[in-house]
Amino acid sequence: MVASSRFPIREPFAGGLEAHTYSFARELHHRGHRVSVFAAPGSDLGFPVGRLEVSPHRSSETARLDVAAPPARWMEEHHAYLSLMMSLTRAGTDEFDVVLNNSLHHLPVAMAAMLPMPLVTTLHTPPVPWLESAIEVAGGTGTFVAVSQAMSRAWAHAVPTSVILNGVDPDRWPAGPGGHGAVWSGRIVPEKAPHEAIDATRQTGRSITLVGPVLDQRYFERAIRPRLGPHVRYAGHVHQDRLGELVGSSAVAVVTPQWDEPYGLVAAEAMACGTPLAAYARGGLTEIVTPQTGRLAAGGDVEALAEAIDGAATCDRPAVRRHAVEAHGLARMVDEYEALFDATLLARAA
Repeated sequence: MVASSRFPIREPFAGGLEAHTYSFARELHHRGHRVSVFAAPGSDLGFPVGRLEVSPHRSSETARLDVAAPPARWMEEHHAYLSLMMSLTRAGTDEFDVVLNNSLHHLPVAMAAMLPMPLVTTLHTPPVPWLESAIEVAGGTGTFVAVSQAMSRAWAHAVPTSVILNGVDPDRWPAGPGGHGAVWSGRIVPEKAPHEAIDATRQTGRSITLVGPVLDQRYFERAIRPRLGPHVRYAGHVHQDRLGELVGSSAVAVVTPQWDEPYGLVAAEAMACGTPLAAYARGGLTEIVTPQTGRLAAGGDVEALAEAIDGAATCDRPAVRRHAVEAHGLARMVDEYEALFDATLLARAA
């Protein structure tokens, strides 16, 4: 499994991609697969797993004098993935049956044809220039998975995809008792717009708790800190057990992306706790949020979102959890990936 070379896979997770990779690798391990993971230094998956180390790089003084030199972090990531892909070209199929590319970097896609084993790439984002270019250069080599129908449509001009919805482990997201307040979880950055969740919740007379890492401190100081108070609380960046408690003890989970959300892992996590959703109708969220599990509002419409919060609070919590387990459970997701791996290996052998 190829993950991020920047963010380690360990609690508390930096974001949904790291949490997803952890759960996926853990379930594969529990099913008896031998799993190796390429991930940022400091990763700790908590179970026996092979490690494909990130190769460090520091440009020479001469190279750094180049006026067109890219940023150091860009070069570090480029070197890490280039080193990985070169090592995989030398690995035999007796070492790895298949490579699952769960990263957002272009090099695994661009170099897929060089590998002696098949590469399956999960598209976790809408089209971005680097990945579009890599797919074009590679001639579509490899197998591609979209995490929602919305992402499959978005990528249709570049490559055909199978759709496998992401999944969460309901055992790690237990049913909660609910409550009166709302909760918002995720990376605290402008494109996630937690400030709009605050404003909408305030209109309902409910309190709201924000949870997650602050990745844009200037945004937090400008748009979040002034809104904090008796009914708006920032709980910090917490481990998953504590996050599950906060989500499960809330009446509604609010999801406010400013872009076409590829899937919305925080939405599936909330539903697994029995907590219904009030979300903007963007991207994959239109497939996740049903009348049974929550309410949708037009993107950016704070007043409509306030109405959605009150409407979602009327949903039946046990029904919300049942839907999450059946439609967005980890077991279902891994079943579908296993079938795809089998089909990919059979096609390669033919």
